[in-house]
Amino acid sequence: MGATFSVGSAVPGGHRRVNDEREGAVALVGRERDLAVLRQELAVVLEGRAASRGRAVLLTGRRRVGKSRLAQEFCDQSGLRSVVFQASRGRQPRLERIDFLAAAATAATAAGDEATGWPAVDPGDWLSALRLVANALPTEAATIVVIDEVPWLVAMDPEFEGALQTAWDRHFSAKPVLLLLIGSDVSVMESLQDHDRPFFGRAATRAVQPLDVHAVRRITRTTSADAIDAWLVTGGFPEIVTSWPQGGDVGAFLADSLAHPLSPLLVSAELTLLGEFPQSGLARLVLEAIGSGERSFGAVAARVGAGQAVASGSLSPVLKTLERKKVVAVDAPLSTRADTRNRRYRIADPYLRFWLAFGPKAVALSERGLADQAVRSVLDSWPTWRGRAVEPVVRDCVARLAPALWPDAVHVGGWWNRANNPEIDLVGADKTPVAGQVVFVGSIKWHERAPFDRHDAQALVRDAAFVPGAESAHLVAAARCGFEGQLPLAHQWDADDLVSAWE
Repeated sequence: MGATFSVGSAVPGGHRRVNDEREGAVALVGRERDLAVLRQELAVVLEGRAASRGRAVLLTGRRRVGKSRLAQEFCDQSGLRSVVFQASRGRQPRLERIDFLAAAATAATAAGDEATGWPAVDPGDWLSALRLVANALPTEAATIVVIDEVPWLVAMDPEFEGALQTAWDRHFSAKPVLLLLIGSDVSVMESLQDHDRPFFGRAATRAVQPLDVHAVRRITRTTSADAIDAWLVTGGFPEIVTSWPQGGDVGAFLADSLAHPLSPLLVSAELTLLGEFPQSGLARLVLEAIGSGERSFGAVAARVGAGQAVASGSLSPVLKTLERKKVVAVDAPLSTRADTRNRRYRIADPYLRFWLAFGPKAVALSERGLADQAVRSVLDSWPTWRGRAVEPVVRDCVARLAPALWPDAVHVGGWWNRANNPEIDLVGADKTPVAGQVVFVGSIKWHERAPFDRHDAQALVRDAAFVPGAESAHLVAAARCGFEGQLPLAHQWDADDLVSAWE
């Protein structure tokens, strides 16, 4: 794609910005922690507190989660010389090397340095290109060097990893350089740190996550309950979150987004799917099966095979790959009894989960100018779909809140038997996958208007007796619309409580 140089502060598109506590400073909403981590890494470089003068950091995360914008914002706020290079997929390595050198030359010129001697042609290999850039960087003033879409460079040139390791060891690490290596293929980025790979042990890793529900509430200016709905639809992807109407609910957002075929809601998922999973591939079929609601191995195999189950030898590797890429999550019942044969699959990314359930039909209607029907097609199934989709979100929130009440409740999951009758939404335990102690069991009721009532509490008391190890467990609940009074619960969380977990 090419090169950019940045000094000072600019506003990358797709994010809202707010003033932070420093006078005149600005920050991306929801990215304060990520920026703080990068500032800490830069401080190590500036203060010379590491064994080498340079530092390397891997920035990983799903495509379109905002890694590139985060890096650009960090460079802009730092005020330092910044070389920012983004690779292009499938491009010839020699053209990529030429653009990488152009990025460094532009940075040198903007900083007032002489940029003479830069080759106008490919230096021949990545080691030569990296060495030229490293040698041209100042020895006293700090520099931020960003190489974006590293997995594409690795795929196009098998010598890139070795060249990067050599250039780092001999040149970059000897100067005050913060090297940010960015990639969307999480499995490839994590493999760069494997013990048998050239760059092993040379970089710290920071996973850039989607915006959390608290950040989504701040951006959308909605109630906590609507913010959780917004997170279920957008997945916390900044480009989509910032298109949410201020104070609006799901219906308002869908009405606006489905009326515009190029809205972020409609475009982002298909770009992600096409970029990572070709439509004709088995992985895409598996994702669509899980996204449609199939959760067990057998059900997924039958759905993918259109009635004739796909062989385990074909399906298992695909599921393992999707799990390794963190696209699919695998849940097992949490209790004091091991149960490895009763696992359930789900789409890990809530936005992708929403898209696979509703997107194709909604897009088809939208493209025919039937936006109102597209909205109705989603809202008719929304309460049922949301009731299941909200469970992982609530568990994540409770996992952050529960240890303040019960220090041993450091893991939160669910429990079910083979017949899924009963299913326990919340199980808090001291360890996983097999608990030594079940601290609490609970229920999630996410109705639009009805509160958690005495009938819900009675059902929880009845079903909790089936959970192995839960004989003395506390009873808890989470509900969208609050609770009736005088319920036999040790603790209860409403939507405001859950969102507060991320403050």
